[in-house]
Amino acid sequence: MDRRVADTPEIDWSKYPLPRVRHHVNSQAYLPASQHHLLPEWYPPVRHSIEWGLWFQNGCQADVLDIGCGRGAFLLRHALAFPELNILGLEVRQILTTWINNVALGENLKNAHAEWYSMANGLNWIAPSSVQYAVYLFPDPWPKQRHHKRRAFSAEFLELLHRVLVPGGRLWLATDRPEVDDFQRKILSGSDLFTVSPNLTDEEWPFPFTTDQQMFCQSKDIPYVRYYAERRS
Repeated sequence: MDRRVADTPEIDWSKYPLPRVRHHVNSQAYLPASQHHLLPEWYPPVRHSIEWGLWFQNGCQADVLDIGCGRGAFLLRHALAFPELNILGLEVRQILTTWINNVALGENLKNAHAEWYSMANGLNWIAPSSVQYAVYLFPDPWPKQRHHKRRAFSAEFLELLHRVLVPGGRLWLATDRPEVDDFQRKILSGSDLFTVSPNLTDEEWPFPFTTDQQMFCQSKDIPYVRYYAERRS
């Protein structure tokens, strides 16, 4: 939290102690609702439509998707830096979305919302060609082979993003795990929906704020890569 305080003094972080979080959630949360006979109480709500005014003061749709927003450092700073954009975070851990939304409410960030949601259920409730860009930063690596199916990144994931992004919209990517980078690039190379950029330098990366994992990597001198995939028309 010290790095958050130093980087974003505009937010009174002392008012919002981070909750204790189990790193992993029930594996069934990564399966679509259609594969459950009965949805358990701990399963994220399934969305079919949304009244954007419930999430954003201006009543407009999301401009930016932060997929797997985690503890929300990037999402909250994003909303603070770009008040004209509605920033929507999607996160499978409810305790974190509740915490992020409490911070947004307490700091009057009316363009930020984190939704408890499983990407396994798609994005059909978001209009086609409506999102300016999306970020998918430092996702859970799920290193064991048998757990790879829990990774959100897939050919179907790219199809979802291609549908909701505007033409030329970018999916910004970052990871400190070489095996995740290889996994994602292999999927991207097999898709004709996106054009992939080279790795980006600090000067080329457009966001002046960081994720929690990026702060950790910087503090430990752990290398990471950043690049984008741009939607083809």
